[in-house]
Amino acid sequence: MNSRPDPNESENPMNTPDLKVDALVVGGGIAGMQSALDLADQGYRVALVEKEASIGGKMIMLSKVFPTLDCCSCITTPKMSAVAHHDNITLLTTCDVQALHTNGNGGYTAKVQQNPRYIDADACTGCRQCEYVCPIDLPASYDLDMGATRAIRVPFSTAVPQKAIIDIEHCLLCGKCEKACPTDAVDFSQQPFTFNIETNAVVLATGFQTTPTDAKREYGGGKLLNVIDALSMERLLAPTGPYGHILRPSDGKEPESIAYVQCAGSRDQSLGVPYCSRVCCMYAIKQAMLLSGALPMADITIYYMDIRTFGKGYEQFYQNAKAMGIEFVHGKVARIDEDSEHNPVIRVETIENGRIAERTHDLVVLSVGMLPGENLGPIFDVQPADDGFAAIPDPTLSPSATGHPGVFVTGTASGPMDIVDSIIMAGAAAAQAAAYLETMRSSVAAGPTAIPEVAHV
Repeated sequence: MNSRPDPNESENPMNTPDLKVDALVVGGGIAGMQSALDLADQGYRVALVEKEASIGGKMIMLSKVFPTLDCCSCITTPKMSAVAHHDNITLLTTCDVQALHTNGNGGYTAKVQQNPRYIDADACTGCRQCEYVCPIDLPASYDLDMGATRAIRVPFSTAVPQKAIIDIEHCLLCGKCEKACPTDAVDFSQQPFTFNIETNAVVLATGFQTTPTDAKREYGGGKLLNVIDALSMERLLAPTGPYGHILRPSDGKEPESIAYVQCAGSRDQSLGVPYCSRVCCMYAIKQAMLLSGALPMADITIYYMDIRTFGKGYEQFYQNAKAMGIEFVHGKVARIDEDSEHNPVIRVETIENGRIAERTHDLVVLSVGMLPGENLGPIFDVQPADDGFAAIPDPTLSPSATGHPGVFVTGTASGPMDIVDSIIMAGAAAAQAAAYLETMRSSVAAGPTAIPEVAHV
């Protein structure tokens, strides 16, 4: 195998030279991390590129996983640490892949832009002294703008790498962080630069984004103060959340009546999202159960068109929620308004009797769906399927192969799925990539031969 990477490469990506690796993984969420670890454990050199300042993806933002209700941070943080400390993985954060080209040897050359942290990552110890003296408060993107952070900060408490980053657009350049830093790590002179990564295989784990909260205007998302989306509720429920309590946005009170509106961003032709996002029923049930524990006196209602509990143990999870007293109303929500005290008023048509009713709650959570995280066509030449996610030519025999030799897709980049399926798909992508790499190695050893377009495993 190739020699081990310089340990400083993962610590100081700003000084990383051109790299040559066996596999390039794009995206540092749970699927990207699992693929990188699976390949690295087999001895392959892997470069993991993440556009954010920390790996972890959306899973690190969540409270617990269904149906076991295990702590998300307890699952994700060890994987993040394993990626950062693996001898065969070069971790590159705040990086964007700008182009991918074949190199004539059966592999690829990726052009990557390194965006500045304005911090010398080698020198930064993550002590946060700079953060404590910064005079600028900003909405915390990690808490979906519900909490506050500083213009210079470590992204969040369990971030990997544990290095500060400066929001230069909001920085006053007052110099207080420079004076407070004990290692002189602040560097306002940093500029973006590009470098190349040569690789024989590419795994795309670009993740998903959620349907905008205001996609269905009749639901009042983004306009009504006490109508939020499910990811915001995840942050409220998480131990690392912004408030430490479940508080409604309008007045900071603990809600006594909470409603979930299902299919608020999926199964809707008017939004251009006709498909089911698969996870919405389960995360709503999970959150409702967690809310029952956090607010024992609160009434919790889930308005649904269909309950789809598709996985192992999921149906029992649903039955447990009903046994806990969570109310399930079979009906279609037509509109959400609010009264004079900003309490959301739901207008719903029930399926059983066809009646239209209006019910008032303190807080409404919209179960938004999944959209593709990135269009993979322009950079990676991976065309979308009808649903917008990456097209897989032969999902039965090659669930991760894109049709381009050596390019694979995994996790929610290929379609809506839960965390369990994302991890399984990550393993499949790593296995197919490893098989392809071995095919290339055998071909090189035997002399110039045609490399198969798809490696079936």
